[in-house]
Formats: sequence, C-alpha cells, structure tokens
Amino acid sequence: MNNDINSISQRLQQIRDSVKKVIVGQEDVVEGVLLSILSDGHVLLEGAPGLAKTLLVRAFSKATSCEFKRIQFTPDLMPTDITGVNIYQPGDGSFKFQEGPVFTNLLLADEINRAPPKTQAAMLEAMQERQVSAENQIYQLPKPFIVLATQNPIEQEGTYPLPEAQVDRFMFKIIVDYPNEDEEFEIVKRYTAGHDAYDELENISPVVGPEDIINFQRFVREKIRISDDIMKYIVRIIKLTRESEEVMIGASPRASLWLAIAGKAHALFDGRDYVNPGDIQRVARGILRHRVIISPEWEFEGITSDTIIDRILRNVEVPRV
Repeated sequence: MNNDINSISQRLQQIRDSVKKVIVGQEDVVEGVLLSILSDGHVLLEGAPGLAKTLLVRAFSKATSCEFKRIQFTPDLMPTDITGVNIYQPGDGSFKFQEGPVFTNLLLADEINRAPPKTQAAMLEAMQERQVSAENQIYQLPKPFIVLATQNPIEQEGTYPLPEAQVDRFMFKIIVDYPNEDEEFEIVKRYTAGHDAYDELENISPVVGPEDIINFQRFVREKIRISDDIMKYIVRIIKLTRESEEVMIGASPRASLWLAIAGKAHALFDGRDYVNPGDIQRVARGILRHRVIISPEWEFEGITSDTIIDRILRNVEVPRV
C-alpha cells in the first residue's frame, strides 16, 4: 500500500505544480482546493475581485481533465438557468430535459451570494444530493462534482446572505488574499512580457482524469487510517467552539466529519497512510471559519472566527501519535 500512497502523493504534487504554472503565490489556496477535490467537498472562495479565482478553477480543470463550467450569479438568475429545463418536442409532443450548466465536474459559481433564495435552494439540492429534480424526475450529476463558489466580502449591495444550511454544505471556506510584493512583481513581470495567464492554461498537461479523482477520493476514505485518539481530538475541538462565550453558533457535527476527511486527505497529500494532529491543525481554519458564528458584540470588538479557532488549537491537548 505504501507504493500506492507514494504514487498518489506524487500525482497530487504534480497537479499542484501544474496549477502553479499559471497561479503566482496563493499556496494555501491551491492546497485547500486540491484537498477539497480529494475529499469530494465543495469550497467557498472569499476574496476581492481580480485575485485570479476563475483562473485557479480553470487551471485545476486542465490538470485533472475534469469538465469545467461557470455560472455568473445575478439577482435575476432562475433555478432552471442552473439545473436545466424541459423542452417541448413538437414532433411527438413529448418533453426532453435540457441539462443546465450544473451538469459538470467542476462548477464555478461566481458571486454566488448575488442569486435570490429560490435559486440558492436549487443549488442546495445539487450540492447535497448530487442530483437535480425536474418535473418529478431525478437526474444524477456526473462524478466527480465539486462546486467552487466565490463571493466578495465587501460589496453588499444587491447580494443575498447565503442560507446557513447552504454555507454548512461547503467543506472549506478559503480566504483569497492579496499577493505579497514579490508575488505581485512576478505577476506584473509576466503580464508585461506578454504572458497572458489564460493563454498559459493551454500549457497545462493533464495529470489525472475524472476516474482517477474518484479513485483517490475512495482511497482517502477507505485506506488512510485515523486513530481513536485523533477522532477524540477532533471532537474536543468542535465541542469547544460551542462553549466559547464569544460564539453565538458553534460548529455542527458535519464539521467533525469534514475535519476527519480533510485530515485524511492532507495525510495522503503528505505521503502518509495515517492522520496526525498536524493534519487536523492544518485544515481546521478552512473547515471551521464559516461554521463558527461570532456574537455581534464580540464581532464589534474585533473577534473573528479565526481568532477563536486559533485559541482552541493552542489550548486543546494534542494527542501522541
């Protein structure tokens, strides 16, 4: 099995390196998206416009040979614009279902919080059940199916808050921050030398295919070991998110499940067949920050979910492996 782990780990590293051909910096973001794909979980990317979020998802689709589609969410977007619609066939008087853009492997839901609640409900079914309901028929989405949604953290006009049930369906919430000076210099240098990032996508050679991704996801769940002590460590972390006085709503049991799966994925990425506490600590922020809701009075004082998560990780006793 060690040969399998080493082989998969090397291919995952190759995917990361392929994406890095067009993405400058953003190491944590690239790793987070890779882990979400490996874990079969959706990811919410939060950051200002112009930080290459669309380019990032396109690069992953190239490196994994996965079909990619993009939906620009707007206030007038209807559920059928996402899921598809039954079209009348005049020849025999029947209806034929025309698949919407949600029928893909990697779906970029751009500015997802601009869509009205009715449209969000359609996304919720697709994300949770991996299916679409239309006219009393169920249509299964292809595998793998990963939603990578973006939202702007600043601009609020014309946006709708995402329902808590939908936010909880995202495995990761990843903050896409500005590049540092050296990284931004490299971006400017590439652009002024005539290297268009989207043209560079054509230079990304596929590393794996959709079937490989499915096999990797199965390997994570079935072959990577996680001890009882590590699972108890996870449960203690989650429990403390609910007991902090600054927290209005703590993490749900789904957070415990995702912490375990993400820890397994990180172990495989690192070339190990077992989870250690470092794996859990590495993924904790991304798993928990959108599930730990700070009370308004403490939020006004500058307390964030990341503040609470970091404090918990410092204070919880780390088990020996």
